[in-house]
Amino acid sequence: MKIDLYTQEGAKNGTLDLPKEMFEVPFNMDLIHQALVRQTANERINIAHTKIRGDVRGGGRKPYKQKGTGNARQGSTRSPQWKGGSVVFGPRNNRNFSKMMPKKQRRQALFSALSEKARDNQIIGLEEYKATKPRTKDFEAMIKKLPIKRNVLIVLPEKNAVIEKSAANLSNVKIITAGYVNIRDLRDYRIVMILKDALTKMQETFLTKKK
Repeated sequence: MKIDLYTQEGAKNGTLDLPKEMFEVPFNMDLIHQALVRQTANERINIAHTKIRGDVRGGGRKPYKQKGTGNARQGSTRSPQWKGGSVVFGPRNNRNFSKMMPKKQRRQALFSALSEKARDNQIIGLEEYKATKPRTKDFEAMIKKLPIKRNVLIVLPEKNAVIEKSAANLSNVKIITAGYVNIRDLRDYRIVMILKDALTKMQETFLTKKK
């Protein structure tokens, strides 16, 4: 599969060949959903935390005698039915929400999402971006010259302080490196713009088998 390759000035400069192993994979909704659920679950941070009976201070003394008061028997004022008492089955911050998924399935889900983007013509290539210093105005001007609708995910071969700082204040642009392409960003961003060198880096990361 081929995609259009653009220059920094917004002009077409030929095409870029996409490896079929990554960009010509059948669409698998179930696998993509499973990978997305795993990613969001693993990013989840436990904040809500209630106190069980052992965490609430006080209540060691029996509030009143066992019999003769006309009230129900009570052993502690920190029981769940008392005001200021503990909570039963409330959320705890030690709960583990993480999910497992085999590496091959994760990559297959990623390739399936990338392939769907490619089939919908939502992937474009950028030859390079040259700038001596960060400048948001120039970077935004380049984005406007390219066929980008709504928002864009830009994939770099490696960290680039000039590009990252130039795009930092643009709400419709996100910068990631080739090794961190993921299902969630592919869902959230309409257009994916891959720098020419980043495509090679993606192949090295996701297609090369480590010995």
